[in-house]
Amino acid sequence: MHWQLLALLSLFCQMLLLTLAVRKRRESWRQDCRSCVLCSRENGCLRCSERLFLFLRRDGILHHGSCLHSCPAGHFGLRGKELNRCMKCKAPECERCFNKDFCTKCKIGFLLFKGKCFKSCPEGTFAQSTDCVEGCVFSVFGFWSEWSSCQHNGLSCGVTWGLQSRTRELSRNTPEEKETLCPPQTESRKCQMKRRCRKDKRKNEKRQERRNAQKKLKLYGNRTITNPPQGNLNFRSFVPQ
Repeated sequence: MHWQLLALLSLFCQMLLLTLAVRKRRESWRQDCRSCVLCSRENGCLRCSERLFLFLRRDGILHHGSCLHSCPAGHFGLRGKELNRCMKCKAPECERCFNKDFCTKCKIGFLLFKGKCFKSCPEGTFAQSTDCVEGCVFSVFGFWSEWSSCQHNGLSCGVTWGLQSRTRELSRNTPEEKETLCPPQTESRKCQMKRRCRKDKRKNEKRQERRNAQKKLKLYGNRTITNPPQGNLNFRSFVPQ
């Protein structure tokens, strides 16, 4: 007698759970169909509006569709002329991808490098936040030095344009493994130089003095000229021969 009651109670509980599951599925189906253009009770959304993506998730042996503004993790949105779909990323460790083969964000515990997810960074790269960085980034360097003097082939004057440079070294707290990948950075820029050097200026002054003296000799003919003190070319006295 007791086992019959237990069997009836078990059957009643199973019927109740089944009824609740059907009711829940109906309510879920109604909610999913709100964003659908075309919907069915068995498969959910079959067609979405132009702005939404159709996402199909496996429900037992069937696929249940829903219309989403953005695709869930592990999927990317593929737009088409008739239908926009959520497609699955190829790599299981990829959380976001641009297309099937190019990952843009990896799951926790993986590092991103050139669209792929790695447990550890490939040779020649090092970890920087959630990515593997090839070469160096600004954060591992210190400040730029002052610009050097403007020069051209070792000269600091006498030409119109030259170059000046500055360097930036690694910061003091840089790990040793990054030092081999990050040589000091150097950059240069074009600069304007002094066209005349000081020596050239003095030579030009002497050359001008000689020219002035020759002009005055031609002007006064065969007369003896008493030269004034150096730096003053005015004639103070003339003694005829």
